[in-house]
Amino acid sequence: MVMQETPEGVAGRPRSAVVRDALGVGVAVGLSGFAFGVTAAGSGISALQACVLSLLVFTGASQFALVGALAAGGNPFTAAAGAFFLGTRNAFYGLRLSQLLALPRAVRPFAAHWVIDETTAVSLAQPDRRSARLGFTVTGLSLYVLWNLTTLLGALGAEAIGDTAAWGLDAAGPAVFLALLAPMLKTATERAVAALALVLGLGLLPVLPAGLPVLVAALAAPVILWLKGRRP
Repeated sequence: MVMQETPEGVAGRPRSAVVRDALGVGVAVGLSGFAFGVTAAGSGISALQACVLSLLVFTGASQFALVGALAAGGNPFTAAAGAFFLGTRNAFYGLRLSQLLALPRAVRPFAAHWVIDETTAVSLAQPDRRSARLGFTVTGLSLYVLWNLTTLLGALGAEAIGDTAAWGLDAAGPAVFLALLAPMLKTATERAVAALALVLGLGLLPVLPAGLPVLVAALAAPVILWLKGRRP
């Protein structure tokens, strides 16, 4: 689908509707920064380090993968590699969004920092370029501000209460992402990919070094698609 500017005289999607949907996504996901802050503190990362990660990395899955691997005693280089490979998907989002949004060159380096799952989803859901730009901006801004604020609050709160595992807060991060992911699994193929990824990830935890099971779990998608293609 090729996005075009809304022609003059043709009404695009109401701005209020775009802002409402974008804020809904930004607020809902941004609040999960609490879980990251708590998880980071539980893995031995300081509040300052957690905040720097959220400010500079700003991609939740990679951040959780990094602190999760460190918490499990993984090698820092392996943990960083896992986080890096998870984050490479944003580069492919950027290829699509660069055509869709067609932002001025001066703005692109700053906009690239907000190219994540949520901003991509909101932008692609819009019927025209003007709405896509608005959705991208509102989602990115609201999510970035809330994610960083709640990361700080979560990390400081976890440091104040002590051992996060004793309170069960070490499971907060995975629980949040499972809650966000579950409603998106609408087709049999998507559910099969998720199930195989879960089996691979959990099954390989006792065998492989921390950080590697999540990389192997990423193979679930091509495996399921290959099996689907072999069906008569």
